[in-house]
Amino acid sequence: MQSSQNTKPNVVLVLMDNLGWGELGVYGGGIIRGAATPRLDKLASEGFRALNFNVEAQCTPSRAALLTGRYAVRTGNGTVPLFTPVYGLTRWEVTMAEMLSDVGYATGIFGKWHLGDSPGRYPTDQGFDEWYGIPNSTDESFWPQSSRFRPGVSPLAKPEYIMESRKGEAPKNVKVYDLNERPMIDRELTERAVEFMRRQVAAKKPFFAYIPYTLVHFPVVPETAFKGRTGNGDFADVLAEVDDYVGRLLDCIDQLDVRDNTIFIFTSDNGPDMTEPYHGFAGPWRGTYFTSAEGSLRVPFLMRWPGQIPSGSVSNEIVHEMDLFPTLARIVGGKLPGDRIIDGIDQLDFLSGKQERSNRESVIVYVGNDLFGVKWRNWKMMTKVLWKGYGEPVQEYNTPLFFDLHADPKEEHPTEPHVAQDLWVRFPIAEALAAHLASLKAEPPIPPGTPDPYTPAPRTQ
Repeated sequence: MQSSQNTKPNVVLVLMDNLGWGELGVYGGGIIRGAATPRLDKLASEGFRALNFNVEAQCTPSRAALLTGRYAVRTGNGTVPLFTPVYGLTRWEVTMAEMLSDVGYATGIFGKWHLGDSPGRYPTDQGFDEWYGIPNSTDESFWPQSSRFRPGVSPLAKPEYIMESRKGEAPKNVKVYDLNERPMIDRELTERAVEFMRRQVAAKKPFFAYIPYTLVHFPVVPETAFKGRTGNGDFADVLAEVDDYVGRLLDCIDQLDVRDNTIFIFTSDNGPDMTEPYHGFAGPWRGTYFTSAEGSLRVPFLMRWPGQIPSGSVSNEIVHEMDLFPTLARIVGGKLPGDRIIDGIDQLDFLSGKQERSNRESVIVYVGNDLFGVKWRNWKMMTKVLWKGYGEPVQEYNTPLFFDLHADPKEEHPTEPHVAQDLWVRFPIAEALAAHLASLKAEPPIPPGTPDPYTPAPRTQ
C-alpha cells in the first residue's frame, strides 16, 4: 500500500489517437455513437472534466507539445513527417518523462511514439525506462498486406514493427505491425501497462505510465472479443473496447490500493479523423484534425486525483496540453528547464478548485508550421482557415475573421455585422499574438529535420 502522505503521486496518462470531443457519453456521445462508455463517464464524475482542452492539430505536433510543454513549432515538430528522413525531438529537448525520472519516478510508455524513429530518438532515449509499442503511425499497418507495397526500394520504405526497448539499449523489433496485429495491439498495451504498474508498486516506487493507445486511428478494427459486440459497426465496437481497456487500468489501480495516490488523466492527441469509413465525431464543433476548426483543437480531457481535485468539476476555461508539464512538475517537485521557453502554464490551483479561472486566456493556433490565428477566451481571430484537411485549400484573409464561440460554436458566422460592438477584442488578442511572435525571435524555432547533436543559438532579449 502506498501512502499519499509519504510518497509522490503516481501518474497515469492515457492518450487516445484521433478521439474526437464528442465520442464519450459524458461529452454527448456514447450511446448516440452506438456504444455506451460507462467507465469513462464514471471517471469524469470522479474528477475534473474540461470542455475547452486544447491540443495541436496533428499527431506528431500534439505529442511533442504534450511531452515538452512547448509549442511544436519550437521543437521542429510542427508537421507530421512525410518526406523528412530524420524527424522527432532532438536530444536537447527535455521531456515530461525526463523531469519525472529526475525526481525518482519509474517511467514507462506503452503505445505509439511518433516523435522519432532513428537512433537516439526513441522513447528510451528521451526519459523513459521502458517502451513497448510502435514508433510511427497505425496507417502503416496497411503496407505489409498491400499488393502495391514495394519494400526495399528505399531504406525508409519498410514495414513498421512493434518494438520493445529499455533505457540504454537499442530497440528491438518484436513483430511486424500489420492488419493481423492492428486489432490486438491495444489489448497488449493495456496488459503491459498493468504489469508495469504492478511491478512498481511492489518495488514501492512512484511511476509514470504513459499509455498512448493506437485507437481510434484508422484502420478502425475491433479486436476479436469486441467484433460485433454492439451490433452498431466497427467504430462503436472500438468505442466499447476503449472504455473496457481504460476500465482495466482503473481496476488495476484499485486492486493495487493506490487510487488515492494516483493522478489519472485521459485525453486525445487531436480531433477526429475525416477519412471514410473511419470518420469520428467532434460533437458541437466544426471540423476534424488537420484543420484550424474547434473540432480539431478541442478534445476530451478527464483528470482524477482523489482528495486533491474536486469530484464532478466541469469547466469551459481554456487549458492546453502543454500545461500538463509545468502542472505535474509542481506536484512532484520537478524542475522545469530554465534555458528555453516553456509555453505551458501551471494549472494546479485551477484544477484543484482553489481558483475559478484558468491561468491561461489564450492559445496560438497552428496547422503544421503555419500560424492561423489566436484563441482568446471565447473569441477566435483567424487570418487563415482550413475547414477540411488532406489537400484542401487554405483560405487566407487580409482582414481577420472574428468568431464568438459562445454564439457561434460551429464558426459559421464571422462578426462582420457586429464589428462596431465586438472589434475591441482585437486588442487583447493582438497582445497575445505579439508576445508569441516576440518569443519566436528571442528563441528561433528548431528547423524540422534537424539532426543531433543540436546546440541552440544564444537567446536574445
